[in-house]
Amino acid sequence: MLDLRFSDAELDERRDHITNFVREQVEDAGADGVVLGLSGGIDSTLVAYLAVDALGTEDVHGLVLPARVSADDNMSDAERVARELGMSFDVIEIEPIVDSLLGAYPEAEGDRMAVGNARARVRGVLNYLVANHEERLVLGTGNRSEGAVGYFTKYGDGAVDCHPIGNLYKAQVRQLARHVGVPENLAAKPATAELWEDQTDEDEMGFDYETLDTILASHIDGPLSADTTAREHDLDVETVEKVRRMYERSEHKRRAPPSPDPLE
Repeated sequence: MLDLRFSDAELDERRDHITNFVREQVEDAGADGVVLGLSGGIDSTLVAYLAVDALGTEDVHGLVLPARVSADDNMSDAERVARELGMSFDVIEIEPIVDSLLGAYPEAEGDRMAVGNARARVRGVLNYLVANHEERLVLGTGNRSEGAVGYFTKYGDGAVDCHPIGNLYKAQVRQLARHVGVPENLAAKPATAELWEDQTDEDEMGFDYETLDTILASHIDGPLSADTTAREHDLDVETVEKVRRMYERSEHKRRAPPSPDPLE
């Protein structure tokens, strides 16, 4: 697989680049700080560490937003991160809100994808409710790998003011997390969006992040053809082509909603 790791000097440069970015976003918006959702996973944990580094504990507010399908250890990890960083946080159960949505439209009951995406969108609404009330920005926790294949909920976890780690592949997220002091049990933790019970990112996508990162860096972001990427990295060409299809089909998620071209 392709080695995407940074050198120590590059890690310091990335950390400084991201923390400066967060400060600039807050200053340019005239905001009083930031809000972010804490899932107990590596992405939100790294963003929390970098946000506190950039702004200090007073200007970072975390939201732990458990649902019926949330694993207890993930929620405990989310709270532990907030406490260890010394940042303020609130715990808000989202399932009563999701149940209200299904009460209004019971036809969606049992539709795993629709209900899972509704959970992500409820979390997004709560992030903005708190952010608007406190005059803060909402920080995204998505990474480059997820963004490229559309592995996020449109107007859910994709509804944010900025993406501090949006240019880092998943392997680089884990490496930078270790560099800034995130505990190893969190840095190595399997990723899950927790949209339904026992869901993991890699099981749903059908390949691991190491494979995804390699294909993205070589074929989607890089110059290699699908056949060459498969041959050079000992991958099935079908997997490379699957990633290409995911990238193309999720283009709408990475763009603002389109309007018709103006009439001449």
